[in-house]
Amino acid sequence: MSALRFFHGTTLGDREAAAQIPLPRKADPLPAILSPDEVKRLLTAVTDLKMRTLLTTVYAAGLRVSEAVALQVGDVDSARMTLHVRAGKGQRDRHVMLSPQLLAILRAHWRRTRPPSWLFPGLDSSCPITARSVQRACCAAVAAAGLDKSVTVHTLRHCFATHLLEQGVDIRVIQGLLGHRQIASTTRYARVALSTISQVQSPLERLDLGGPSPA
Repeated sequence: MSALRFFHGTTLGDREAAAQIPLPRKADPLPAILSPDEVKRLLTAVTDLKMRTLLTTVYAAGLRVSEAVALQVGDVDSARMTLHVRAGKGQRDRHVMLSPQLLAILRAHWRRTRPPSWLFPGLDSSCPITARSVQRACCAAVAAAGLDKSVTVHTLRHCFATHLLEQGVDIRVIQGLLGHRQIASTTRYARVALSTISQVQSPLERLDLGGPSPA
């Protein structure tokens, strides 16, 4: 279908004909979401303290793994309690919240490792740790924690958004924290916010059908 649209719209210059050729719908599976207790199990299962700190930062601030590994020491603003995310997706900067607990964890990490520039340096301190190394550490922690879901580092970002939504945070605020350009990218988390869904009353409850409930 894409080839036909290109042929009619670009090669033949007939954009009206190209517009009449529909594109197939893409599958839209729900992301795996961990409960807060499962997130705690995952993070405490990470044996390497630097990796645990990095993965905790991903969850606490809703970062992409590429954004987390690119953090520099100067991006931690304890005065304003924010993290400065530089050149995220689409080369856009943004600020995200810095929780008091994460600040304490990052300070302990800094005292322990004294990173000169990159907050999470690799073997060569002039370069940040690689995303591949973080993924491997996460995979090992998932196995150690006994989690049977398809969990990756990006799952922690999904959990961040879903847990905020379940806490009642406005979805537009979550959109800004995640750095989503389109609100549609954020509203998908409403489909997996189970505690929010379970609090919604079915319209059946407004009907008096009488008699006992069916067995």
